[in-house]
Amino acid sequence: MKRRDCLTAGAALMLARAARAQPASVGTEVSWPTVRLLDGGVVEPAAWRGHPVLVVFWATYCPFCKRHNGHVDKAYRALQASGLRVLGVALDTDEALVRQYMTQNNYRFPVALDGGQLRRQFTTRRVIPLTCPVDRQGRLVQAIPGEMFEEDVMDTAQSLLKRAA
Repeated sequence: MKRRDCLTAGAALMLARAARAQPASVGTEVSWPTVRLLDGGVVEPAAWRGHPVLVVFWATYCPFCKRHNGHVDKAYRALQASGLRVLGVALDTDEALVRQYMTQNNYRFPVALDGGQLRRQFTTRRVIPLTCPVDRQGRLVQAIPGEMFEEDVMDTAQSLLKRAA
């Protein structure tokens, strides 16, 4: 009897964890906090309105993120003039390490360190990289877990630009 109770409790715990690990609901509006960028700039919540944004959660220790960020940087450079905004959100806590990583890889997209505020807006999942396109109305379009191919990052960014204003 005790073994069955333990198994039931364990299964319930696993189901509760799985339920918490679901991405934020597609179509919900993102509640942007004030974001301090690595370059010292500050982006207020109102600054995101009316702009498509590609948000990418990553970490310096993640080899998949390094490849993925290369694709994100290409999309940023190619589509920035078209109105696309990109925000990299480093999950690292060492600002100097993130700066060094960005310099070593010649990435130019804006980056913020996450104290948890941003990630909670998009997902409870712990997977990285995690790409979250946000439309011009500020709604989450998707939460795409894992590394993407270059053409998929570019297609995702271009589709954000084509969505109705």
